[in-house]
Amino acid sequence: MARILAIDYGQKRTGIAVTDELQIIASGLTTIPSATAIDFLKAYFQKEKVEAVLIGEPKQMNGLPSESASIIKGFVTHFTNHFPEMKVIRVDERFTSKMAFQSMIDSGLSKKKRQDKSLIDEISATIMLQDYLIRKMF
Repeated sequence: MARILAIDYGQKRTGIAVTDELQIIASGLTTIPSATAIDFLKAYFQKEKVEAVLIGEPKQMNGLPSESASIIKGFVTHFTNHFPEMKVIRVDERFTSKMAFQSMIDSGLSKKKRQDKSLIDEISATIMLQDYLIRKMF
């Protein structure tokens, strides 16, 4: 099997998570500057077999697109232009940043480490991916 990759795209930073080859475990991969996302993904896709990419879809509590939705929509268009054969799955990313921050607290990370926004982005991508894997099983 091939991996599934999740992208928590932001204006400045992009968190990336990936599954193992059996698509059982989601793990944080890295956080990169958003401007380098396509180049990073080109290199990654050359090294690893990826069957699908999850990209977060930011929504408000009422289900309408959030302010950042247009930025991410632009990235999705850019992504599909570069990788037309790659399956793209949009997933709701509401609360992932809050859940990521809470998991940092629960794991006992120091206050200084919890202020690392790049770590929050990577954990957010991991949460999106793990949630997708769980829903896919049932």
